[in-house]
Formats: sequence, C-alpha cells, structure tokens
Amino acid sequence: MNMRTQKLVRLTVSYAIIAIAIGIILYPVLWIIGSSFNPGDSLSGSSIIPENATLDHYRELFNPEQSDYLIWYWNTLKICVVTMILAVAMISTMAYAFSRYRFIGRKNGLVTFLILQMIPNFAALIAIYVLAYLTGLLDTHLALILIYTGGLLPMNTWLAKGYFDTIPKELDESARIDGAGHFRIYWQIVMPLAKPILAVVALFSFITPFTDFILAQIVLRSEEKYTLAVGLYKMISDQFGNEFTTFAAGSVLIAIPIAILFLSLQKYFISGLTAGGTKG
Repeated sequence: MNMRTQKLVRLTVSYAIIAIAIGIILYPVLWIIGSSFNPGDSLSGSSIIPENATLDHYRELFNPEQSDYLIWYWNTLKICVVTMILAVAMISTMAYAFSRYRFIGRKNGLVTFLILQMIPNFAALIAIYVLAYLTGLLDTHLALILIYTGGLLPMNTWLAKGYFDTIPKELDESARIDGAGHFRIYWQIVMPLAKPILAVVALFSFITPFTDFILAQIVLRSEEKYTLAVGLYKMISDQFGNEFTTFAAGSVLIAIPIAILFLSLQKYFISGLTAGGTKG
C-alpha cells in the first residue's frame, strides 16, 4: 500500500468516525425537535419528521391561561444574567489578583479553590438548604444566584488565572511607569486582552443556571418562582402530567438564548485563538 492510499484510508476512517459522532449527538436533538411538532401528548409515536406537524404545543406554552412557561422563562433569564454578571466581575478580579500579586495566603487560596472544585454541588445540598433557611433566603431567586455564583468561582478562577499568566507583565510595568494605577492597569490593559477567557467564563456562567435542576428544586417552593428546569419537570411529574410533547417544545426553546449568547461571543473566541497563534 503506497503513501497516497494510506493517506486516503486514514482520511476516510477519520471522516467516518466524525460522521458517526455527529449522528450520535444530533439524533436525540432532532428527535426532540420533531416530537415538539408531533400532535398529541405521547412521545411513543414521535419521529424526526412528524406526519401531521402542529404548533399547538408552542401556542400552549405561550398562553398564560394554560401554562406558566413565560414566567419560568423570565425567572431563569433573570437568574442567568445576574449570575453571569456577578461571576464575570468576581472571577476576573480574583484571577487578576492571583496572577499579578504575591500576598500572604495566595498559595493556600489557590489550593483551596482546587479542592473545592473537586466537590460536586449536590454533596452540600443539606448544608445549602439549612443555610438558605436560616438566612431567610429559601424560596428566593437571590439564594440561587448566590449559590451559582459561589459554585462558579473555584474552577473559573483557576481557568482565568491561567490565561492572565500568559499576558506579559511588561505591559503592567510600562503602564505603571506612565503613572497608571492598579485599577487602571486592570481595567484598560489586562481586561481588553482577556476578552476571550471572559467570554468563556460568561458562557459557562450563563449556561449553569439554565441547565441546573437539583439546586433549583431544593431551594424553590412557589410555582411562580420556578425556573425552566423545575417547571418543565413539574409539568410531567404531576399525577396527571402526561404532556410530553409540550415538554419537548419547552426544551427546544431553552436552547435559543444559549445559542444567541454563544454566537454573540464567538468573535471573542476566534480573536483569542488568533492572538494565541500570532504571539511570538
């Protein structure tokens, strides 16, 4: 077998593996989308291309008299946006401090973050519930925002700190010679160069509350305060809850804001890759 044939075989196998992986990933997504247009409430007869497609399930979700879906959607968006803003602000400042300064407790702080990110959130469910009850934050969105923000800090601080370490410290020294203070260096020099990692942190921070069910189920009690994950679960878990196709329609709509945010931040991902490839 000559080199050209070997290259062709490797290329064919590579594309075949990629095609199989794409099929495995896309099939459930396409099936859920098809189910959302399928008439009736059962998923048993659903297919990727429904025979009698209908928008009734989407109309039901957007009808306040039939569903609280819009309320759940607003609650989730509010929690996600506030969590994202707080997380990006706190993570960027903490990562900058760990990257640029040497202070007492720095090493212990990094080790503590490393240990905390190894502990899953559900391991502290009882402590979270008791703490929320004692502070009067049970059944409030503020409790979820604080929990999500705190849970995002350890891993993302390490991630951002590693990126800040790649930004030359000579830029800070040059700015300091020109009379720039600590905050000005952080805000006007380091932050513009750190947009790619901040975009990653923002995306992670936004997705986490959108996809979480366990913590929201533990903290929230009132139906008007439910997030999408809890609300959709209650839709099919009640005694007569068999609206599985409506559940599918609600699940499809969850992807819209995440896709919009990803497409909005995509230019920062690309600029980060380009900057990393041209450094010398």
